[in-house]
Amino acid sequence: MNLGQWIGLIALTISLYILWQIKEVILLIFAAVVLATTLNRLARRLQSLGIKRGFAKFLAITIFFIGVIGFFWLIVPSFIVQFQELSYQFPKSLQRLNVWLLELRGQLPSQVIPYIPDINSLLNQAQPFINRGLESTFALVSGSLEVILKILLVLVLTGMFIADPLSYRKLFVRLFPSFYRRRVEGILDECEVSLEGWVTGASIAMFLVGLLSVVGLSVLQVRSALALGVLAGFLNLIPNLGPTLSVFPAMAIALLDSPWKPVAVLVLYFFIQQAESNFITPIVMARQVSLLPAVTLISQLFFVTFFGFLGLFLALPLTVVAKIWMQEIVVKDVLDQWNIKLKTQAECVILAENVEINTSEDNTTIENEQPVVEENIEDKNVNID
Repeated sequence: MNLGQWIGLIALTISLYILWQIKEVILLIFAAVVLATTLNRLARRLQSLGIKRGFAKFLAITIFFIGVIGFFWLIVPSFIVQFQELSYQFPKSLQRLNVWLLELRGQLPSQVIPYIPDINSLLNQAQPFINRGLESTFALVSGSLEVILKILLVLVLTGMFIADPLSYRKLFVRLFPSFYRRRVEGILDECEVSLEGWVTGASIAMFLVGLLSVVGLSVLQVRSALALGVLAGFLNLIPNLGPTLSVFPAMAIALLDSPWKPVAVLVLYFFIQQAESNFITPIVMARQVSLLPAVTLISQLFFVTFFGFLGLFLALPLTVVAKIWMQEIVVKDVLDQWNIKLKTQAECVILAENVEINTSEDNTTIENEQPVVEENIEDKNVNID
């Protein structure tokens, strides 16, 4: 390697190190880009209805903020009331459970009694998990200010991006060589369409999961069924893990009414999750975004390992965008062209060999014809004599 190649390698290594150090900021910028792209597409749809561009943008942003405010207004007050009541009812539920276990011990044979757990032993075994949960809750509360600041950063960046998207797009395109900028423009268009498809599919799946949850919880007469259904629909944005997280608040609130209701809620959410993973998401996402289930799961594991919870939340849009860039640049522009180049080189070699063979044959023909000419000349000389 010469000096220029060493300098390029060092510059690339330093750039990758800097990008790794600011990976969380890059993810926040990507979240703002996804949100701005979605709102920009919504503004275009509104503009197609005859609304002016500026007012369409304002209307799209207003719809978004109404949805966010409505979500928190519906979820937070209801959950605060229910969990306050749960904190009062939980000790009473433990006492009732202890009485039930004592009665069960009295009715069972003496051989089975040692296998019946005691409430105190259960609490002692669960104490480490309770302490970890309290530590996690404290860390979440203490880091809430940081979360709020990150959300505000994403919202501010989204407003800047949607105000003048073409300028930021041109700035990004200019990072590439001039001969490749038109190609990058086409790739960005495909990314925009795919992100819109993902948002549409995720919104449909969220609505269906939330609707099924609200109906099922209402049939079971669980308190705050609407808030729990909305939360289940929102957490459905996190595939595989989101539906599992949504069942715990529903089971906790169901415990306020009866000991058997949490089991019924668990069964309900199990069937909803099966319907979502086997019917809703495959049908919806197959029409909007073509992602294989194994690719989705692997991408979640990859992004949550390297980027934490934010990477898990943005795993699907990141996978959608990465798939397009890999397909267009690595596959079409590198691997497919590589195959064409190899074929072209092979054809050139074959052509050169054919030319050499034809040239050698022509030389052999000329050499064979020269004696014949000489013989004809000798015959003519004999006739003259």
